[in-house]
Amino acid sequence: MSATAPTEALAAFVAGLRFEHLPVPVVVMAADIILDTVGCGIAAWRDDRDKAEIARGLARSFHAAPKATIWGGGERTDAAVAAMANGILANAADFDDTHKRALLHTGSVVVPPVLAIAEERGLTGPEIITAIVAGYEVAVRVGMAVMPTHYRFWHSTATNGTFGAAASAASALGLDAKGALMSLGFAGTQAAGLNTFFTYGDLTKSLHPGKASFNGIVSARLAEIGGTSPPTILEHEKGYINAFSLEPKVAALTAGLGQKWEILENGFKFFPSILASHAPIQATLDVVTQHDIRADDIASIVNETYSTVKSHFSAKTVTTGMGARVSVPYCCAVAAIDRAVGQAQFAEDRVLRDDVQRLLAATEVAAVEELTAQYPTKFPARVTVTLKDGRTFTSQRDYPKGDPQEPLSPSEIGTKFIENATARYSSSEAADLARMIRALPETSDTSALWQILGRA
Repeated sequence: MSATAPTEALAAFVAGLRFEHLPVPVVVMAADIILDTVGCGIAAWRDDRDKAEIARGLARSFHAAPKATIWGGGERTDAAVAAMANGILANAADFDDTHKRALLHTGSVVVPPVLAIAEERGLTGPEIITAIVAGYEVAVRVGMAVMPTHYRFWHSTATNGTFGAAASAASALGLDAKGALMSLGFAGTQAAGLNTFFTYGDLTKSLHPGKASFNGIVSARLAEIGGTSPPTILEHEKGYINAFSLEPKVAALTAGLGQKWEILENGFKFFPSILASHAPIQATLDVVTQHDIRADDIASIVNETYSTVKSHFSAKTVTTGMGARVSVPYCCAVAAIDRAVGQAQFAEDRVLRDDVQRLLAATEVAAVEELTAQYPTKFPARVTVTLKDGRTFTSQRDYPKGDPQEPLSPSEIGTKFIENATARYSSSEAADLARMIRALPETSDTSALWQILGRA
């Protein structure tokens, strides 16, 4: 194996990364990713209580020693089990962040393992930040190496996210380069998660980041106690990128490593739904608000966009909250009726109501070659609303709010966190938690953080 083999290079990066190596914007972004991910996890207790209870019930079934906190769950368990539960919580309402070129909910696969290990082992804030960055940089590079054909069947958060979880866990455990290398090898042989949930809107979507987080800690623990795995798991002819992509891009695994910080391309969600729905939602809201269109006057809605939306996110049979979150036609329809898209629009009684089901039936997604060519640099959507009197109105959005090209401000990220965290905590407790997380780069003793997160 040459010194420049990609898996080895990633492992050396993970083992060698130090807090003092990180530019200030990277540190700030890492803290905000923790803030956003934890907020999304806490909000699950309000926005998808059934899923939250399943996550906690699954953790309880392990009967494990109490080492790490289930966020907002009032219980502690083994670090790997806590990471699994928290990964499920973080993605429960599909409100967690996305790296668009890797198409990966990165926060939900790196934050749960790092915080669980940090609580178990007493990590400092700078050590937490460093591990988050290490995992993020690995996860999205693996994702970019296998996308876009990977997404035909595989859920990037589940598969590519497992590498990020293992890298972040290896960093948090302080493993050397060999240990990090073995962690990545174990990650590759465990990486799995199918996109079938787009049809059914079921629990497996949220299980994926939970299981990736669990597998990441398992991978690092195996390496820590001397387990061995393939040292060329990514680039081997029978390895990950060749098995999981029709067009593997080996150079993407290490492109700009340690120089171009992909974490700065992170996008925070403004709407609690699949990222592909955000530009169509905004375009729909533009039309109905600017022209004061009543839903009863709409004959049809057509969202012209890139091909992945048509092939993956265009379900018309929508009966669950998660099914609605991953259906672009539903998101357009409910936006046109309610002139808002928040958690209320994904409550099951709202999803099943006659008015939105009727307009959903009249809402279509059309793949357009011109717009497909712009993806994933842009997430373009051109929405045309046709009225019953024959008039048509069109709006186009290329970047959703929250995209790196149209980012949420620090204040907006903070406001989103408070709105999420007050699902479980008082306003003052939520504000204290936000301050603690954003102060992690300067925090040596993180024990107060676990005390708040452990409250139910």
